[in-house]
Amino acid sequence: MKTVKHLRWWIVWTLFCSTAINYIDRQTLSVLAPLIIKQFHMSHEDYAGIVAAFQVAYAGMWLVGGVLVDIIGTKLGLTLAMIWWSVSSMLPAMANSVLSFSVFRFMLGIGEGCNWPAASKTVAEWFPASERGLAVAIFDSGSSIGAIIAPPLVAFIALKLGWRFAFLTAGCLGFLWLILWRSIYDPLVAHSRLTVEERKLIESGRDAPKASHQAGAKRYLNLLKERNTWGIVLGRSLTDPIWWFYVFWIPQYLSDARHFSLKEIAVFAWIPFLASDIGNFTGGSISVLLIRRGMPVIRARKWVCVVSALPILAGIPAALTRSPYQALALISLATWGYASWSTMGLTFPSDLFPQEVVASVTGLSGLGAGGVSTMFTLVVGVLIDRFSYLPAFVAAATLPLLATAFVLILIRAPRQGG
Repeated sequence: MKTVKHLRWWIVWTLFCSTAINYIDRQTLSVLAPLIIKQFHMSHEDYAGIVAAFQVAYAGMWLVGGVLVDIIGTKLGLTLAMIWWSVSSMLPAMANSVLSFSVFRFMLGIGEGCNWPAASKTVAEWFPASERGLAVAIFDSGSSIGAIIAPPLVAFIALKLGWRFAFLTAGCLGFLWLILWRSIYDPLVAHSRLTVEERKLIESGRDAPKASHQAGAKRYLNLLKERNTWGIVLGRSLTDPIWWFYVFWIPQYLSDARHFSLKEIAVFAWIPFLASDIGNFTGGSISVLLIRRGMPVIRARKWVCVVSALPILAGIPAALTRSPYQALALISLATWGYASWSTMGLTFPSDLFPQEVVASVTGLSGLGAGGVSTMFTLVVGVLIDRFSYLPAFVAAATLPLLATAFVLILIRAPRQGG
C-alpha cells in the first residue's frame, strides 16, 4: 500500500473533524433553546437540568471511555462512540418534555465523552513531545469550529424546516465522518502507510515518561496517588465550567439579556467561538515556540497557562457593559484565553504519563471537570431565575486563577526514560 507523507497530521485533522461534529451535535440544543424553552414553557432551571443530564453522562464517559479506549484501542473505541452519539443526536427530534429532552441528552453525553480521551491518546502515540501542543490545538479547535458552524446552520434549518429537522441533520454528519476515520487510522506500530522517516521522527522525539510495570486495576488506582494526576484534574475541573457556561448559555443570554432574535443569534453567537479557535492555536503555537527555543516542556506549558488565565477575566466587564456588541467582544476575549489554557490542560497527560494510561488520565480529568461543570450549570440556572447573569459571569471569570495555582503547585516534570 502506498505510504502517505505527514500521516500524523492527516490523522489529527481527522480528529479535528470528529471534534467539530461533536460540538455541532451538542450546540444544536443551545441554539434552539430560546424556541424550545418558549414552546414547552420551561424555566431556566428546567433547561439547566437538561444540560446537566448531558454533562453527568459526559463526565462519566470521560473516565469510562478513557479506560475503554486504552483497552480496546482508539480505532474501534471512537468508531463505536461516533455511532452512538450520532443516533443520540437525532433523538431529540422526537422529544416533547423536559424528561424526554433530558433522557436523549444523557444518551448523547455517553457517546461524546469518548472523543477527547481517544484524541489525546492518539496525540501521545503519533506525535513527538515538541509537536503535541500544536496537535492538541488542532483537534481541540474543532470544538470552536463546530460551535461557529452550529448557530447559522441550526438556525437556518429551524427557520426553514422546523427545529426538529435541525437535530436530524446534525446527527447525520457523524456517519459521513466514519468513512474517513476507518480508512485513515491504524495504530502507529501497525500502520502500513507510514513512511520510515516519519516513524523515526515520532519515536525519537517522544520524550515519554517511563512505562509502568504494573498491570490491571492496580495501574489505574495508582494514578490517584500521583500529584500530576491531581494537578491535571483540579486544573481542568476549575476551567471547564467556564467553557460550558459560554457554550450552553450564550444563545439564551443573548435572547434574555440582549433581546436578540433567533436570526440575530445566528449572526452573532458564533463570534466567541471563533476567538476560542484562535486561542487554541495561540496556546499550542506559543508552547511549541518556547520548547524549540530550549524551554523545558512542562515549564512552557505552565507559562502559557499563567498568561492565558488573565484574559478570561474579561467576562466580568462583559456582564456589566450596556452595549451588546462590547459584551460580545469581551466574551470573545474570555473564550480566547480559555481555549489557550485548555490546550495546555489537554496536553499535560501525554507529557506526564506513559502512553498506556494517557486516555485514562485524560478521562479522569474529564470526570472531575464534568462533575464540577454539572454543578456549576445547575447553579447558573438558579442564579438566572432568581437574580441575574452577573454572578455566573464573575464566577466563570475568576475560577481559572485558582486552576492555574493548582497547576503551578502540583504538576512536576516526569522522569525520562524508555
